[in-house]
Amino acid sequence: MAKLRVPEPFSGGILLSYRCTNECRHCMYACSPRWNPDWMNPGDAERVLAQLSTIFARRYPPGFDQLGVNIGLHFTGGEPFLNFQLLLGLVKTAARLGIPSTFVETNCFWCLEDEATEAKLQALKDAGLKGILISANPFVVEQVPFERIERAVRIAGRVFGGRTMVYQELFLGQMRSLGVSGTLPFEDYLRRMAEKDAVSLRAGLSFPSILPMARAAYRLGHLYQRHPAERFFSESCREDLTRDWHIHVDNYMNYIPGYCAGLSLGDARDIALICQGIELDDHPIIQRLVAHRGIERLFRFGVEGFGYRELKEGYVSKCHLCIDIRRHIAERTGEFKELKPRELYSHL
Repeated sequence: MAKLRVPEPFSGGILLSYRCTNECRHCMYACSPRWNPDWMNPGDAERVLAQLSTIFARRYPPGFDQLGVNIGLHFTGGEPFLNFQLLLGLVKTAARLGIPSTFVETNCFWCLEDEATEAKLQALKDAGLKGILISANPFVVEQVPFERIERAVRIAGRVFGGRTMVYQELFLGQMRSLGVSGTLPFEDYLRRMAEKDAVSLRAGLSFPSILPMARAAYRLGHLYQRHPAERFFSESCREDLTRDWHIHVDNYMNYIPGYCAGLSLGDARDIALICQGIELDDHPIIQRLVAHRGIERLFRFGVEGFGYRELKEGYVSKCHLCIDIRRHIAERTGEFKELKPRELYSHL
């Protein structure tokens, strides 16, 4: 049978759970407080981390300690600070295994006061964590008071110094310029930024951190030009599904390529087996996506096999079309093992 070659990962994330305090409109992994409270099993996590340690030892030079959003390994979710003890334990495991460039991603909901915030960040640093990525954007601020984000930025600067990353500085500056206090509905952000700095608003909405895919395609689709499905038929997803950076392993042990939420290449407890190649005959969805004119092939498969109907209003990207077809199929059958976790499709 034909196989899809899957390279060993250069960087990635450990998704402790899809459960989050927020249901951000732009979330690529459809995280929400409505998800089942399932958390990564520590034993499974150690098995994954041990494999990544071996792989990274081949891909990074000895003593490598640079930090970046697409370097090394990050712990994420959902919101990892909802289960701080699990997070702390996995940081210790990663440090013991010598995994380089580890950081945690957070929306800062938990940063209620200075002393407790510093204590948690210091505990993570002492356990071996190298840095932190703080989410700062108008979608997070809809539900997390801006003061908590500012507190995290300030205190993380003391604990991690230059290894504090803000994603994105552009949005942090916008929030500060607006004098945001508490939370801010996204519609108010649009209105106030349009009145204050239309150029900066346009820059923000076109920024790469807002990708027209997954939940954003549905909840922010009104901000983008829409196109008929045929517009994307010539495209393939082979490159997206075989890139070696920013892969994720979720709490159900799904090995998720790129930003392709809801699409699993296999059981991450055996990454070596995945990297030997995916049997395409056993993965009909992936088989179509990686082929020439893959998006068209998936569209025909959805229409002819499952009664998929093209959205009259159109699509904002090939990823929007892809996940809409996959959602339609996942709602009708559980036969495709690559459409995991199925619960994701109900949270878009």
